[in-house]
Amino acid sequence: MQAKKRYFILLSAGSCLALLFYLGGLQLRAPRGASASPREERRGRHGLHRASPGRLRPRPPDALRPFAPWDRPGPEDSGVRASPRQKRDANSSIYRGKKCRMESCFDFALCEKNGFKVYVYPQQKGEKIAESYQNILAAVEGSRFYTSDPGQACLFVLSLDTLDRDQLSPQYVHNLRSKVQSLHLWNNGRNHLIFNLYSGTWPDYTEDVGFDIGQAMLAKASISTENFRPNFDVSIPLFSKDHPRTGGERGFLKFNTIPPLRKYMLVFKGKRYLTGIGSDTRNALYHVHNGEDVVLLTTCKHGKDWQKHKDSRCDRDNTEYEKYDYREMLHNATFCLVPRGRRLGSFRFLEALQAACVPVMLSNGWELPFSEVINWNQAAVIGDERLLLQIPSTIRSIHQDKILALRQQTQFLWEAYFSSVEKIVLTTLEIIQDRIFKHISRNSLIWNKHPGGLFVLPQYSSYLGDFPYYYANLGLKPPSKFTAVIHAVTPLVSQSQPVLKLLVAAAKSQYCAQIIVLWNCDKPLPAKHRWPATAVPVIVIEGESKVMSSRFLPYDNIITDAVLSLDEDTVLSTTEVDFAFTVWQSFPERIVGYPARSHFWDNSKERWGYTSKWTNDYSMVLTGAAIYHKYYHYLYTHYLPASLKNMVDQLANCEDILMNFLVSAVTKLPPIKVTQKKQYKETMMGQTSRASRWADPDHFAQRQSCMNTFASWFGYMPLIHSQMRLDPVLFKDQVSILRKKYRDIERL
Repeated sequence: MQAKKRYFILLSAGSCLALLFYLGGLQLRAPRGASASPREERRGRHGLHRASPGRLRPRPPDALRPFAPWDRPGPEDSGVRASPRQKRDANSSIYRGKKCRMESCFDFALCEKNGFKVYVYPQQKGEKIAESYQNILAAVEGSRFYTSDPGQACLFVLSLDTLDRDQLSPQYVHNLRSKVQSLHLWNNGRNHLIFNLYSGTWPDYTEDVGFDIGQAMLAKASISTENFRPNFDVSIPLFSKDHPRTGGERGFLKFNTIPPLRKYMLVFKGKRYLTGIGSDTRNALYHVHNGEDVVLLTTCKHGKDWQKHKDSRCDRDNTEYEKYDYREMLHNATFCLVPRGRRLGSFRFLEALQAACVPVMLSNGWELPFSEVINWNQAAVIGDERLLLQIPSTIRSIHQDKILALRQQTQFLWEAYFSSVEKIVLTTLEIIQDRIFKHISRNSLIWNKHPGGLFVLPQYSSYLGDFPYYYANLGLKPPSKFTAVIHAVTPLVSQSQPVLKLLVAAAKSQYCAQIIVLWNCDKPLPAKHRWPATAVPVIVIEGESKVMSSRFLPYDNIITDAVLSLDEDTVLSTTEVDFAFTVWQSFPERIVGYPARSHFWDNSKERWGYTSKWTNDYSMVLTGAAIYHKYYHYLYTHYLPASLKNMVDQLANCEDILMNFLVSAVTKLPPIKVTQKKQYKETMMGQTSRASRWADPDHFAQRQSCMNTFASWFGYMPLIHSQMRLDPVLFKDQVSILRKKYRDIERL
């Protein structure tokens, strides 16, 4: 019995030892293989952890890894794919400042003393700079933010070309790492802004710019939400080397076409990548193409050796591709597909915006341009690459009213922020300025509604009601009073001078709150008793510089939003003043007044011409007798460059033309002409103070020259022709004078 027990114990012990040895052997062998969890093993075998068949809801977009797609082959020396984190870490120097925000990587103290000023490093000899980057630097240097003194600067921009960081590109700048580090103001990139359009190269196309950016901000195209640092980086659009430096073409939506549907519902024409990153979506477009109202065309015919890699569909796709003209499709499509290419961004994005073709975004993980301030849901359809087959039914379900609103918003955004390199750069700088001075930063309404953030300067006011564009949005009525500003340049020698008659006529208006006489005469100010007694205050301001631009300075003495601008020799009756002001209350964002002029294109001289002929057509209302919002004084003074204002002051001419250019550029609308007395022109020309100027041919030639200089700076001709003229009720009708509201307007 004891022997049996000993035998049983020995057998049990041997079994346990064998089991332990077996288990221990597995543990010893495991490190030689993959120590992955079951979930990781599934990813290693299949590239993607697939949902169960019953799961209809897609994974959230932020779970995508655009630069580590599941379909791309892993490293050849390993059967296991690197994790997204490992790939991000392997990629790069760009992510060392991943946690940077304005609060942690930006020195606000540099901005507190001198405001928001931007310094551009001087260009170094022998350094090549692409035309696109030259345009960016020119836009910075031409902005009101620019300073040539680094001691005054709050933000620094490199003169080294960082736009194209694709190592295979001829524009690639070598040894950028050492060049940047040698800059004496670099300071690990703090308060620096780096512009970049292309980064990474074949086959991975990562977002690595190839050098350590330190604590610098990125203004980058094709940036992913994964690598975008909110409240620090700025996502900019990808634009071509042919993108205009200034101005730019207007959008293609000239009229509000009802219904807003076009010949094609959805279009796309572009390259098809057979393998690698960015190939999935474009390779699948043929599933949606129907050749009728959904025309999605791709071609394999790009690159030198495309025939070596073409698939069975390439020849058929290439044939179909050649049948359609891209520009014709663009002009006749309601929606334009914007799928990702090798990188997240695409030229198709800006092309669609300009064409008033609603962009349908298929680029998961792309941080859309200026997303910090632009609400893209108002102008685009944000699709999902994984739900490509649902796109046609989705856009067909959008109501026509919504389609029209989307198309209108594409035009606003294009013209406000994207139509030129200058606007892209200025929008970038304005966004950064808003971050620095949060207490006066622009809100979403300003950025997403006409006229846009570039023309609404927050230093003027933080209250929307102080601007002429938002009365309707705020439920406000335009102001009920105006301030008359009379520009005086001749001595006061007689009590019968036109300036005194004009002062009395303006003061009698029921809408007049005060009168300001801007004394720009070389003679001393007249004594107080020389001015007539009026029911409203009269303030005389002696101009310090006595130049033409001083009439548009934002004087603190102007207490009303409305300004009635008058030349000293203008002849207006109180009735005419009253009528003009009531018209302005219906158009508070425009110039409303009496003397009108026009511009035209002179084919023989290939330049803009100026005419003062009295016709039904006009594009300017001169500020010698006009009403406008006082915000334009601030915009004229602080938005326009010193070069244009200096030109005006040296010529003592053209300030009224420049104001018309500015207001039309902001509003995209013509001024409003109101009807004046029949004898207005003859009476005005009969005055002595300015008659010689109007008759002087040199004066007229100067104004034509001014127009061309102004158009050159704006990058286009902002003036818009109009034939609308507003008359008083029953004006010039053969009825009893007692039945007329503005009885004196027909009288001399």
